[in-house]
Amino acid sequence: MFDFTPLYRSSVGFDRLFQLLDEAATTETQAYPPYNIERLGENEYRITMAVAGFGPADVAIEAKGNVLTVSGKKGEKPAVGEMLHQGIAARGFERRFQLADHVEVKGADMDNGLLHIALERRVPEALKPRQIPIGNAAKLQAIGNKAA
Repeated sequence: MFDFTPLYRSSVGFDRLFQLLDEAATTETQAYPPYNIERLGENEYRITMAVAGFGPADVAIEAKGNVLTVSGKKGEKPAVGEMLHQGIAARGFERRFQLADHVEVKGADMDNGLLHIALERRVPEALKPRQIPIGNAAKLQAIGNKAA
């Protein structure tokens, strides 16, 4: 357990970062369902979850703020016969992912028991780096003299 109190005193605007670090340190790690997070390009990501036995109607995906929640709940299936061994998990699940600022969910697809969620980081133009042209020093000096 880390104490971030000294950092709160000397930083402004990093509350969310400290909160994420605190949550990561205290949260138990779930093992079900297993998942991968892939980087497909500079601004493209994909989360792949193994959801064998779940269909598209059994899985819900919700993006709210910077949290992506994936949950699954199996409907009651009428028993056809007596179950002698059940090794395929049919329990419900809920997994949350913290998304960085400007990361949006583009869509989701299910194929062969794998749920693929496509993500993209879309940084607004105002926040992207831009080149500042170097002007004539005489112009800047004239502007400075007018302001004074």
